[in-house]
Amino acid sequence: MKEYVINVDILLGQVRAALERGDPRSAAALIEALRPADQAGVFDDLNPEEQDELLPRLKVEDSADILEELEDEDAAELAGRMRADELAEILDKMEPDEAADLLGDIKPEKATRVLDAMQDANEVKPLLKHHDETAGGLMTSAAIVLKTGMSAKTAISYLRKLTPDEEDIYYLFVTDRENKLKGVVNLRSLVTNSPTAKIADIMHEDVVSVRVDADQEEAANLMKRYDLLALPVVDVNDHLLGVITYDDSFDILEDEATEDIYRLGGISEETPSDLPLGQAVKKRLPWLVVNLFMALISAAVLSLFESTIAQMAALAAFFPIVAGVSGSAGTQTLTVTVRSIALGEIEPKNALKVVLNQFGLSLINGLIVGVIITLIALIWKGSGLLGVIAGVATLVNILSTAVTGVIIPLAIHKFKSDPALASPIIVTALTDALGYLAYLGLASAAIAWLI
Repeated sequence: MKEYVINVDILLGQVRAALERGDPRSAAALIEALRPADQAGVFDDLNPEEQDELLPRLKVEDSADILEELEDEDAAELAGRMRADELAEILDKMEPDEAADLLGDIKPEKATRVLDAMQDANEVKPLLKHHDETAGGLMTSAAIVLKTGMSAKTAISYLRKLTPDEEDIYYLFVTDRENKLKGVVNLRSLVTNSPTAKIADIMHEDVVSVRVDADQEEAANLMKRYDLLALPVVDVNDHLLGVITYDDSFDILEDEATEDIYRLGGISEETPSDLPLGQAVKKRLPWLVVNLFMALISAAVLSLFESTIAQMAALAAFFPIVAGVSGSAGTQTLTVTVRSIALGEIEPKNALKVVLNQFGLSLINGLIVGVIITLIALIWKGSGLLGVIAGVATLVNILSTAVTGVIIPLAIHKFKSDPALASPIIVTALTDALGYLAYLGLASAAIAWLI
């Protein structure tokens, strides 16, 4: 098998050279020779003027592939510069769900004009009424639907007539006369059974489906859990509305994981590197202000022990250690908890089991770190007692993360909020305050032996 590797920079230079010498056809030929993902990679690096010159020279199918592969914002910007009739021709070649997503990202008045110019608008219009982040917004139209009363021979003839794409025949969903989902048939069963066998007799009735208004992450997790290549989407009465394909579920899981990572960092939405400065400030500043006021809790605890700190300045040297180590432990617990909540692996009913598991882990880690801190204090400051106090305070702090790092995200999730966004600020504030309280409280009690 020949290895397929391209150098995007070299191809980009070749495409630009062809455009500069007034030969857009050669530039288009270079793009058309690539796979869709690489087409989009090269095309995206061109400036808008180069894109607008090149796009009309590309085959409609290649233009459709590029728009499907581009990031949503880039595709919408490109579509916004195109004439409605040109865009309609390209959207007719795209998957209905991809076309619907793109139409939802451009101005409504232009989207209406494009729909009016499309030949396959009827496949796209039903998808536009569902919110982007629901199963309905993720699904595409069901290209192939079998009926319970069909015979295997009739179903095969039906497939030959439709000449479906490869990804459309992994699962063949079955409905009744009222379009209610009744089962699923795989292609192998269809071919190996008797030609006269009824679809109702060879289908599997136990079919996994998702409600149209369910969150897109729920749909993606169902596909991951049951290793599905396609997931039917139904309404409250089990009418088949569409299908979610495996490639869309991968994209959603990646997007949701990225969103969780951003939110654990205190950013409310994904912030691309080219986001305007004003928008970036608006997204980040509010959470920095919230963090500032939560940090006042720790400041208030420290102010209670000003006299203790004044008597022994060496105490201040261990503030970063007490807070920093517990902060890392809290981040570890939060990351595991938030991701497990997102995947449906942790629920309030098994919170106690999770807390006990994390508590045992934190106890072992806290004891080991506490001993290390004691040795550091003995060598660095010549005071074993100071090290014991700092080590015990750190142990207490790490143990607290086992509780707060599980309970707080679960509580926030229980109230239908995103645990990834607020949990880090709350957990950090509480553990820092508790750590300082334990550290300075013990130090105050033992001050006579420390100085």
